[in-house]
Amino acid sequence: MTTNKILKKLQNILAADEETMHHIFTLGGYELPKERVTGYLSEEGDKAFLDCGYEALGHFMDGLIVYKRGPSDKKNDSEEVTALDNNLILKKLRIAYELKEVDLYAIFHSVEIDISKTELNALFRKVGHKNYRTCPNSILELFLDGLEICEQEIE
Repeated sequence: MTTNKILKKLQNILAADEETMHHIFTLGGYELPKERVTGYLSEEGDKAFLDCGYEALGHFMDGLIVYKRGPSDKKNDSEEVTALDNNLILKKLRIAYELKEVDLYAIFHSVEIDISKTELNALFRKVGHKNYRTCPNSILELFLDGLEICEQEIE
């Protein structure tokens, strides 16, 4: 699943226009011209299309947390940068939407995925933990579809 596709799905979930998407990027500490957001949200093959990349998506995810929950009192260690992957995207969505375990089960259930507690917890473990499992693209895509379905209930 490409970063542009993830960003487009998040735009649909948020029902956000390009201005709101630009604002979320800036909340994540990513200063960019509005035309760049237009490029990120364009279809591949379109003249305006730009590859979003994991760094930009990471800033967007951080901005989404601030957008949904407000600024944090905790200080961020800018030196401690973690590479964005599907597991971290899930974690950031969980934080942004303040999802509890029961919410996660409901989201997966809405897209007809029965996930055990062990399987769910493995997706949120730290890399290197003996029970850590990599989140495949298919699970992330279905989770985003489920989040879109359940978004009104969560709010």
